[in-house]
Amino acid sequence: MSKKRVITLMVVIILLTNIITFGATNLMTIKYKDKVILPAKEYEQLKSSYKKYSKAMGLEDYIRDNFLKDVDEEQLMEGQLKGLFQALEDPYSVYMTEDEFKSFTEHTQGIYGGIGVIVTPGDDNLITVVSPIEGTPGERAGLRTGDKIIKVNGEEFTADNMDKAVKLMKGEPKTTVSITILRKDKDGKNNYIDLDIVREEIRLITVKSNIIEDNIGYIKITSFDELTYEDFMKELNSLMKNNISGIILDLRNNPGGLLNVCVDIADELLGEGTIVYTETRHGERAYEKSNKKHIDIPLVVLVNEGSASASEILAGAIKDHNKGILIGNKTFGKGVVQRIRELSDGSGFKLTVSEYFTPNGTNIHGIGIEPDITVDLPEEVQEIGIENLEQDIQLKTAIEKIKDIIR
Repeated sequence: MSKKRVITLMVVIILLTNIITFGATNLMTIKYKDKVILPAKEYEQLKSSYKKYSKAMGLEDYIRDNFLKDVDEEQLMEGQLKGLFQALEDPYSVYMTEDEFKSFTEHTQGIYGGIGVIVTPGDDNLITVVSPIEGTPGERAGLRTGDKIIKVNGEEFTADNMDKAVKLMKGEPKTTVSITILRKDKDGKNNYIDLDIVREEIRLITVKSNIIEDNIGYIKITSFDELTYEDFMKELNSLMKNNISGIILDLRNNPGGLLNVCVDIADELLGEGTIVYTETRHGERAYEKSNKKHIDIPLVVLVNEGSASASEILAGAIKDHNKGILIGNKTFGKGVVQRIRELSDGSGFKLTVSEYFTPNGTNIHGIGIEPDITVDLPEEVQEIGIENLEQDIQLKTAIEKIKDIIR
């Protein structure tokens, strides 16, 4: 509990104690020696505050006096703050300790030590893999979208303490972390798989490009961090100098990231118009718009069930503006926006503050975006992209479609 709140509570208690001691109350005002010292409205507010916090303070005292083991005061306080956010029953609203917040911000900066996997709280309260990051130990170990991480180093975890699990999975390069995943097979049977994964320094190369047959440009974006827009522009400019005939933008297994970075990239592709708008529970809207300047060549976008959040914003804007064709599978369906704040002691929080809508007014939260052309990958295909073009039938379909447009 903050010092400010403690002081406030002390003032409330002192005032109420004095009021009771003097016994000078009536229905309208609190008086002392015939002078009004507290109007009835303020008195009711103070009484309400006292009732609100006295229960928690009483329970704290009882725990300190009676719990079997020594009580860590800091953990007790942190637990209360975490509980405050958990009570919202929103998996994306989270209080983070100083270490947890530092770990979180490291990821958005694009460099950290770990296994390279993006996770989210699942509806089943299990830690759910959104996607492994391309080229990382997690991907090489065979982690897949939809896997449930239930143990880290032998300790069981649920989504309620996902931040601790993530912290354990991160660590110094060349050290090993053991995880147990739950994966359902085609028949819905549960399979438990133990994996020992050696951590590496994860420098997220979030943008890669190539030129494939018929001078078609290929750009793959794996997430949106602070470095992504700069990398995207380098790759895009390089492709444009080669007079490419069209672009395939691969957003498969892209779990999202920073909204402003996604908006910057969308601005290069859309032309003038709305990219996305957000709306709070009070109906307040904020619009992100693009300008007239944009590339004007055929565009095909690849998406799948691992495409989430910011990647859905980009894909949805392209679809609504008819600037490209979406191919693959329905996207993940995360259509809410979090505000991220650091507190003065280094801790911080994420709080869901608004929903986002595609330019046509569609909120895809819990629904996802349907592609224009659905193409299912065979289950045995583990690697996607130009490195496995022969088996990646989604990419092959995209190539054929863009050829048709060019012709």
